[in-house]
Amino acid sequence: MSADYFLDITADVCPLTFVRTKLRVERMTPGETLEVRLNAGEPLENVPRSLIELGHSVQGPEPENASASEGVHRLWVTKR
Repeated sequence: MSADYFLDITADVCPLTFVRTKLRVERMTPGETLEVRLNAGEPLENVPRSLIELGHSVQGPEPENASASEGVHRLWVTKR
């Protein structure tokens, strides 16, 4: 999937992972898409759920390495 913006939050920990993602989405216009690179665990559980609760469309997440479900994932957020 193509994206208008890219954000890597793999070096961050919760709740900063969601805060950085939310701030980036707030600067987008409706219909634009953000690709987010995030770690498994808390970020993978909390970031997509929180974005959906805010009304945005989320596709994924998909693992970067299909054989390593606990590694880095990517998801795509379309601002509504």
